[in-house]
Amino acid sequence: MDPAEDWLVESLRLYQDFHAFDLPGATRVLEWVGDKGVFVAGYENLKRNEILHLLLPLRLSVKENQGLLPERDFKVRHGGFSDRSVFDLKHVPDTRLLVTSGLPGCYLQVWQVTEDSDVIEAVSTIAVHEKEGSLWPRVAIFSSVAPGVLHGVRLSDLKVVDLETQKTTYTSGVSDSEELSSLQVLDADTFAFCCTSGRLGLVDTRQEWAPSESVSPNPGSGGGRWCAEVRAKGQGPGPSVASLCSDGRLRLLDPRDLCHPVNSVQCPVSSPSPDPELLRVTWAPCLDNCLAISGFDGTVLVYDVTSWDGLESQVEPLFTHRGHIFLEGNGIGTAPLVTTHTWHPRKPRTLLSAASDASVHVWDWVDLRASC
Repeated sequence: MDPAEDWLVESLRLYQDFHAFDLPGATRVLEWVGDKGVFVAGYENLKRNEILHLLLPLRLSVKENQGLLPERDFKVRHGGFSDRSVFDLKHVPDTRLLVTSGLPGCYLQVWQVTEDSDVIEAVSTIAVHEKEGSLWPRVAIFSSVAPGVLHGVRLSDLKVVDLETQKTTYTSGVSDSEELSSLQVLDADTFAFCCTSGRLGLVDTRQEWAPSESVSPNPGSGGGRWCAEVRAKGQGPGPSVASLCSDGRLRLLDPRDLCHPVNSVQCPVSSPSPDPELLRVTWAPCLDNCLAISGFDGTVLVYDVTSWDGLESQVEPLFTHRGHIFLEGNGIGTAPLVTTHTWHPRKPRTLLSAASDASVHVWDWVDLRASC
């Protein structure tokens, strides 16, 4: 039996549920709208890329043991086209608006999901003053009565722009040229940033720029690229900042002391990420102390961080999703690279993942420890 057949047989034990879907083109975007829909968008250069609002298979929206159900596949609810590559897309909560970022990166684009049709249409742009054509702005959304768009390529050009008036309501006001890898809004007044060097910071927009931050773990320029995510409040005790490097290093930090990692471990990746822009680390919203990483190969690795102790140890994943490698004949030849993943907002062990072969999987993994 070849590896693909082995995996298919083993998958009956590994997954509670599994669905696969092929997109018109590969995506780096999996953005939730509610808990039954997700936005995706293509990122190919020099072509029109589709932006789609997909509804998840009906089976994932009902209780267990419902028997055979219609619409067991993904369903396209709305769609539109972008003349640019879409590297990031954020839905503005409680609205029909989306904000996208990509290349060329001299502006952000605002889209609207039309109410009386199935069209996603461009409605406005937000100027970005970045001179390097190869860089694109990172984006996050402040959700409030007057939503704001947080964006920046470097620390020096970080700003918050009112989505309706397009007036700037906050700027970093510094000359620091460190390049950003991710931005994350934490609440109505604070956000987190991560630089490609691994430098982390927490910012309160009610004050002038004075972030609580760490120094870079990579002095100089040869230490890999980093991304990070902060766990939502109320998701259990312990460190709540996870920072991932392109060489497989993963650090857990307490936001009260970002300079001294609580844990620093090495994930068992066979080689550094071939495209560090695709690195992703995410906390599970409905499981205490679980996170997932991707961007190294065709897999998504799930970890339980409660088993980690000390620094510089090697850790093994709790679960590995290999479906992008073995489905559709990908067990032979060059395996696709996972481009992004996200946890379902309400189902504890359900994730979505996308890969460079334009596949999207939604999978509910089984915790084999519970069945021992």
